[in-house]
Amino acid sequence: MSSYKIQKFAVIGAGNMGSGIAQKIATEGMPCVLVDLDDEKVERGLNIIRDLLAQGVERKVFRPQQVEQILANLHGTSDWSELADVDLVIEAVFEDLEVKRSVFQRLSEHCKDTAILATNTSSFYVRDLVKSVTHPERLLGLHYFFHPAKNRLVEVIGHEGTSKEAYAAAWAAQEAIGKTPIWSADAPGFVVNRYFVPWVNEGVRLLGEGVANIATIEWAAKKAFGVGMGPFELMNVTGVPISKHAATTLGHTLGAFYAPGQALLDFCETGERFWNLEGDVDESLYHAIADRMLGVTFYVACQLVDEGVASIEDTDIGARVGLRWPAGPFEMLNKIGVERAQLLAEAIVSAHGLKMPALLKNAPSHGIPIELVSYQHHQDYAEIRFNRPAAMNALDKTVFLQLDGKLQLARATGKPIVLRGNGKAFVAGADIKFFVDSLNSDNYASIEEFALHGQKLYISMHGAEQATVARVHGLALGGGAELALAADWVVASPKAMLGFPETGIGIFPGLGGTQRLPRRIGYPLAKYLLYTGQMVPAKMALGIGLIDAVASFDSLDACCLEWAQKESASAGEAPASCPVPELQSIWNFFDQYTVDEILSGEADCLGDANLEKAVKKMRQKSYHALKLCETLFTEGEHLELEHALLLEAKSLSAAFLHPDALEGLSALLEGRRPSFQQPAFA
Repeated sequence: MSSYKIQKFAVIGAGNMGSGIAQKIATEGMPCVLVDLDDEKVERGLNIIRDLLAQGVERKVFRPQQVEQILANLHGTSDWSELADVDLVIEAVFEDLEVKRSVFQRLSEHCKDTAILATNTSSFYVRDLVKSVTHPERLLGLHYFFHPAKNRLVEVIGHEGTSKEAYAAAWAAQEAIGKTPIWSADAPGFVVNRYFVPWVNEGVRLLGEGVANIATIEWAAKKAFGVGMGPFELMNVTGVPISKHAATTLGHTLGAFYAPGQALLDFCETGERFWNLEGDVDESLYHAIADRMLGVTFYVACQLVDEGVASIEDTDIGARVGLRWPAGPFEMLNKIGVERAQLLAEAIVSAHGLKMPALLKNAPSHGIPIELVSYQHHQDYAEIRFNRPAAMNALDKTVFLQLDGKLQLARATGKPIVLRGNGKAFVAGADIKFFVDSLNSDNYASIEEFALHGQKLYISMHGAEQATVARVHGLALGGGAELALAADWVVASPKAMLGFPETGIGIFPGLGGTQRLPRRIGYPLAKYLLYTGQMVPAKMALGIGLIDAVASFDSLDACCLEWAQKESASAGEAPASCPVPELQSIWNFFDQYTVDEILSGEADCLGDANLEKAVKKMRQKSYHALKLCETLFTEGEHLELEHALLLEAKSLSAAFLHPDALEGLSALLEGRRPSFQQPAFA
């Protein structure tokens, strides 16, 4: 058991960044102390938070009661002795190394020895602070991205002496506050700024060299990268001096290529705050600009991976989650093609006297492999991780192929397997766009192939010599919930949510949902969940037997390992009675009435508000999908699981080839309410 148990946070520095970090922590239900040098600065930080929360209420992101609870989780103070019982402290003061060192010296005096001390620096090494702390094994970096109350990315950086326990605890704490953590070596710029700062700086160089005006550079950058703001508008938003500082810092440590362009230095001398974005756009200059900015991105991304700063996958996750780019550097590189990417990078390399990164130089012609599903061999277990946090780890053909390979690798070790997601979701279902594209091109065969492959994979995860554990830390929806059910054991965090929304998009859960689910929780509750799409939080999921254990984030990995040591679970029989008294009326209702009796109004809710709500939800679903679920429940109940799953697979065509499927799936992509075919009694 780890000696680091993180239940209380603190943030040092009540400026925009520090207050935003504190706001996020409090929003996720964790107590947080916001500290600064004097009460005036503390109050300013709290007011920043209050203003942002008030805006959230206006936009209906928060209810007033939620804001009250968030503020109740916050405590502002200038008394550093109040840090005595804090478990994780995040320093977010001005980027001045000596100031930061003094902060950490002071933290060492006021914090307990088991408090993890983290710096949010973006400019310095974590190791630069080692001599300022006692017990440096608990020192690490947590680099958040603006605005930290909204942006999910955090880079987790250990120095050479950071203990594995402290690092793991800090990582788990980021998951607990809804962040998407990525690993970074203790290196200049860490992961994202290493390529993002040069990306911005290349825009400056293009301006300084007279290649194009600002308006044209902005237009070309946005078009080439599919982003909402170009380099100059981004500098205006984040602060032009910050861009100068970041480039200067990287230039000092990594060389002249990273140093700020002269146009940026000149602009900062003028005292102006904002670049003028106005001007005529010359579209003929698109390639002259896009090629340079793409070449810089490909060069730096490949170089940082060569140096071991980050993985290919985390580099892309950083771009997608932290910068909100629609694709990461390696995704773009593969899309453009290796040969062209090499030419673009070579132009940058030649211009600056650099060396082509080995990763790009030796890249196979078909593209640099990106592991959407990764595998890691631990001492006691094999870990398989879904690495698509920006897409909620959605399942597609590539994910299934990679999962297949990783399962084979894991099985070969003879050790139990732990499946986990990255970001806010375990796995939030299948890739809806794949289904829509297949149906629009009259290619149901590709959907059938996908589903059959998924069925085969899911069957292989249960009942082997070594157990498989699903570590469900966030959302598990549709195919993701079915994936969890296919494992021997399901261990969830308190924030886990499981659900089967398929009937609301015109289909049914076809990867075991109509057959494994009722065998775990009973047919009446399975009908309730599939017919209504009701989401199930962790506590209720445990009560009804949908999952096997709930563990806090700081003990989640240990709990998964404990369950992994158990024997594989055998296929059980469906429960015959309701496991929780509060759902007895729902159990009785769905045990007694058919879909037609419920939708026609023949079924009597007896004034039960929960039942009336369930019926209302059913009326918003596809009648065709509901009837298919009902048939599969009835016909599969008396079959062995293997044959029941085959029955489910054979029924997929009846769902996907019905008009409700394309309508429901398309509506989800388009963000509208579907218009399903209705029964005669509706």
